Amino acid sequence: MNKESEQKEKLLRNSGFQTIIGSLLCIVIGLLVGYVVLLVINPGGAGKAITAILKNYFYFPSAIAVKKYLGTTLVKASALLMCSLSVLFAWKVGLFNIGAAGQYVVGVGACLYCGLKLGMPWYVCLVAAIVTAALAGGISGALKAYFNVNEVISCIMLNWMGLYGVNMLLSTVKEQSTPYTKPLGTTNKSALLPNAGLDQIFANNEFVTMGLPIAVLMAILVWIVLEKTKLGFELKATGMNKNAAKYCGMREKRNIILTMVIAGGLAGLGAGIFYLTGIEQWMVQQTSVPAMGFNGIAAAFLGGSNPIGVIFSSYFIQHITSGGAYVDKTMYCSQISDLISAFIIYLCGFVLFFKNWLNRYLDKKEEKAAGNNQKGGGA
Repeated sequence: MNKESEQKEKLLRNSGFQTIIGSLLCIVIGLLVGYVVLLVINPGGAGKAITAILKNYFYFPSAIAVKKYLGTTLVKASALLMCSLSVLFAWKVGLFNIGAAGQYVVGVGACLYCGLKLGMPWYVCLVAAIVTAALAGGISGALKAYFNVNEVISCIMLNWMGLYGVNMLLSTVKEQSTPYTKPLGTTNKSALLPNAGLDQIFANNEFVTMGLPIAVLMAILVWIVLEKTKLGFELKATGMNKNAAKYCGMREKRNIILTMVIAGGLAGLGAGIFYLTGIEQWMVQQTSVPAMGFNGIAAAFLGGSNPIGVIFSSYFIQHITSGGAYVDKTMYCSQISDLISAFIIYLCGFVLFFKNWLNRYLDKKEEKAAGNNQKGGGA
């Protein structure tokens, strides 16, 4: 085997490279399936619809409008990124945090109540969102650690408890004529996150705040904690085998609880950096948990369960989700982009299949090459 072939095989065996190729295949296949669905519903507008979803803010001819709506997409993507990191952090420690959606909701309730009812500044509201969501995550962690309650079950139950609890709490700060909470911009401007000059970059989009760089920095911090610290090693060791971790002197119960506390805090931070921009008001009659937390599962796995990869996958998921708003509503519903996201979510399992298949293919190729070399040597 020459040097060029060795380098090529080394690249193909690289886990990160395999994840990128697998994720790209998921996206392409998901978009193709979505296009077929569009053709079935209405063949005449399928091409324009899939183009509108992919273009998103590029739908506008004005450069100023493009910048403005790019900013809006990034604001939403930053919240999705935090929910993705919440799912990813727990997954790395062997836990499935399906409760990121409920922890996100609890964070929303805390930050809006502090901002609208108590008149607190943004930094207090943000801390409140993180702490309360962390406590919500810690409950699932404690149930898992001390009573061996499956975290999926406890998280699902807490999702609904969180939703209806927050609805009741925020009904005290509701507008009289609508089911929505009072707007932060007119009720308590001190609760809005500072723009730090970022709004000027995105055509005076007032919703682009310091929450955007905070989300990216948190992704880098999560990567450092998991890959470069003793704490990250202990947490991952506990997830792989808690009995072995206990035998090695690690406090496995503490690690499980701490993992869920951190995961919850990340989801709460996502709620804070989103709602403290003033971009949306909470509807207190809401009967379903926001999709942001569940979309975080898709982004986490599409990003190869890597904190850096999740930055890009979160943006992509949000990009096509927002792009659904520009689909011709006379032909298709705006949720068609959510359907395409769902296809991509289900295909995320293909990444692992692709990596396993590629490694088996390379192993067989090596065995065949080794057999040919032995025959040649014998001759």
